[in-house]
Parts: sequence; C-alpha cells; structure tokens
Amino acid sequence: MNQILDTVLLLALPASGKSEVRRYLELMPADARQRDFHMGPSVQLDDFPYVHVMRRLDDELVSLGHERMFFQSPDHPFRDPLDWGTLIELINEDHEDMLAKRRFKAESAGLDLMDRLDRASVKVGASARLGQVDKARRGKLAEAIAAEARKLLKDKQDGYPESLSGKTLVIEFARGGPQGSPMPLCAPFGYRYSLGRLSPKILEKAAILYIWVTPEQSRLKNEARSNPKDPGSILHHGVPIEVMLNDYGCDDMEWLAKNSQIPGSVTIQAHGRTFHLPLARFDNRQDKTSFLRQSQDDWKPEQVEAVHEGLRGALDHLAGLARR
Repeated sequence: MNQILDTVLLLALPASGKSEVRRYLELMPADARQRDFHMGPSVQLDDFPYVHVMRRLDDELVSLGHERMFFQSPDHPFRDPLDWGTLIELINEDHEDMLAKRRFKAESAGLDLMDRLDRASVKVGASARLGQVDKARRGKLAEAIAAEARKLLKDKQDGYPESLSGKTLVIEFARGGPQGSPMPLCAPFGYRYSLGRLSPKILEKAAILYIWVTPEQSRLKNEARSNPKDPGSILHHGVPIEVMLNDYGCDDMEWLAKNSQIPGSVTIQAHGRTFHLPLARFDNRQDKTSFLRQSQDDWKPEQVEAVHEGLRGALDHLAGLARR
C-alpha cells in the first residue's frame, strides 16, 4: 500500500495550474489517487476566498463613502503587505477549527467574518481596521457581505472530515514579490515569510508540491483564464496586472530550494524551531493543465496522460522525500 501524504502545500504563482491540479486529483477514483499520487481523499484549505472578501469589503466601503482598507484600488496590491500574513492566520484558524470540529451559529455571519479579519490582522502586526469603522457603516458592511459570509462559513464547516486519518490535507496559496526583486525576498513577501507563519501543527506534517511556471507564463495564463463575470471563482478569477507585477513578478521558491539545509527540502525557521519541508516540482512550463478547466467530457486522452504522468512523477518524488 502506497504511503499517503498527510499535508500537501500546493504552491505556485497565480494561474500556474494549482486549482486545475486540485480538480484533477479530486476527480480521480480513490484507488488510483492513492496508487499513483500517494493521496487519500482530500480536505481543502485555500486563502483565495478571503482575498475575494477583502476586495468586496473595500468596494462596499467606497459605496458608503469610506476609504478602502485592504487594497490601494480595485486593481492594485494590498495597502499593507502584512496582509499576506493575515491570510495565513486565517488558514491557521480554519485548520484549528477543523481539528476541533468547531461549529458556529453566528448572529451575523458578516460581522463575525469582519471580526475574524481583524483578529488575524492583529496577529501579524497590522491594525484591526474594520473595528475602526463607525457602527452604522459596520452594520451595512455586514449586511452587504452576509450571503458570502454565510456561504464561506457553511462551506468551511461542511468540509470538516470525521477524521484526517487516511486523508490528505491540501492547502493552496500563491506568494511572490515585485518584479526584479533581489533574493531572498524581504518579509512579508514571498514563501519564506508565509510558510513561517503557518502553525506548527501544519508545518510538522507538510510537504510542498510546487507547480513550476515562469512569471511571464503566469501572467499569460492569468489573462487567459480571467472571467470578469465570475471574480470569486477558484478556476476563473483573474488577478489585476498591477498585482501580477508587484506581488507576483517573481517568487522565492528556487532560492529557498537552493539554500535549504537539506537537499530536496525547504528549510523554515519558525516558532523557535527548524522545519525541513520536502519539496517536489511539477513542471508546467509546457502547459499541461489549462484543459482541466473544461468539461471532463472534452478532455483528450493525450492531455490526460501528460498531466497524469507529470503529477505521478512529482508526487512519487515527494512521497519518497517524506519517508526520509
């Protein structure tokens, strides 16, 4: 019986193929997924829904005559780059809630989500911005995002497994830095910072599957997948070009791999400890994944074979590293 990977950090620049890979793995029969990819039924955590909510809150704040709090403008980066850490703290909280099977019946899902954002911000040294909004506007903000907040909470709680035994936790996010940045990237940009903010419970069991494309390819693929009518979609959301250049113009994964204390891993100093996260790359520079956004009925056998064998090789390698 193949070893089951416990926790896979699915990392890459935007539009590199992370969500498409996740979809392919989810559609695989359970026995094939375990045999070929060392993965059990997956449990998912992703920071993108929180990015979408932050942009929604900003838009509603402007409509209420208030300045934006999270982003410089609708198509520009974070006002405070510490919010890369805010997103990781939200993942940590979701992970803790999942382990404890915490269920909430918030009187106002919108207000509860706003409070979560503030608590996560404070943990990384940013301000509790939404708490500074006057009571009348806070109520209107909460009402404006109520449907999305309720769905986010429902999806989160519906995703709690009875047990993680035999399952693979997949945590997806993208990180980077401004185009042309020297390495290593300075906090709070890049993977070194965000990986270091993950909780010890995640880091102790984590291995990294990195989907490899160049920043230039990432930008082209982002443009191709973007559907402005579906901005909250995991598979079809687009990242503004200013964000692509200033937040994802490069990333530090190659630097981390080359400077790791143990070959085949990423060394992370965090929580007073040293973690060596096994690392494997799925080479997607020759695009193997875009077709996965289509209906499964339209997939061609040669496309499926290419993505399957590429993933099999990467995950075989990752499982071998995790056994060390």
